Amino acid sequence: MTPNPPTTTPAPSIRANRVQELIHAGRTVVNAWVSSGSPYAAEALSHCAYDAVTIDLQHGMFGIDTAIALLQGVSAGPAVPMVRCTQLDPAEIGKLLDAGAYGIICPSIDTPQQCAELVAACRYPPLGRRSYGPARGLLYGGPDYPAAADRTVQVWAMVESATALENLDAILAVPGLDGVYVGPNDLALSLGVRPATVPMAPVVEQALARVATGAHAAGVAAGVYCGDAATARRMADIGYDLVTPGNDIVLLREAAGRRISEFHGSASPDGGGGY
Repeated sequence: MTPNPPTTTPAPSIRANRVQELIHAGRTVVNAWVSSGSPYAAEALSHCAYDAVTIDLQHGMFGIDTAIALLQGVSAGPAVPMVRCTQLDPAEIGKLLDAGAYGIICPSIDTPQQCAELVAACRYPPLGRRSYGPARGLLYGGPDYPAAADRTVQVWAMVESATALENLDAILAVPGLDGVYVGPNDLALSLGVRPATVPMAPVVEQALARVATGAHAAGVAAGVYCGDAATARRMADIGYDLVTPGNDIVLLREAAGRRISEFHGSASPDGGGGY
């Protein structure tokens, strides 16, 4: 009688980062953006065929405790949970990563030194200075999270000022940076033109094209916030790897306006701003 082969314990694994996989495959990531404090809304968006859902702690109407609940909401669906932190704060960034964020988008990265600090805040030693304590990161990522987080969690530096544009090549050259994410409205203000205009001011359009071209030349992904789906499509067509076609409040206002206009038989009001 031939004995049964010995059983083997499966190798530890980490949940894949679909955003990372899509970008590497040359496909465009469509990203949702949560500015409200509703975990239910975050969970619903995660089930709406978005590739990722970003929690906006910088401009969202909530604090870090709610941000963690929002990450849990996103994690209940298939979308990749990401967060825009409030600032370059290693303690806050570490807590958000420990809460299960698979991508950090950090505002106001104007210099390569700041970018290097951001990367260090997201990586464990010896690559960085992230403190160990993965908590929900381990629950969401899986048993191999501590060993594989550095190659799975993405680091995105926001380019949203004239200074960042001046330092773009040096920022893109920082080791460990996965992507740059453009905030077009703050960039417009920094360049001396009105934000949130349709169409965008030519100087902003030129800057967006330059960022995408420079990022790809450096082997770095490019992402951008867009006011609507048409802008997102145009940004994807010029090479952006990740596009965000508005936030949850914009979607809510547009849908509400459309329902009201259908009821009254009138033109739909403007859906309103964005970040």
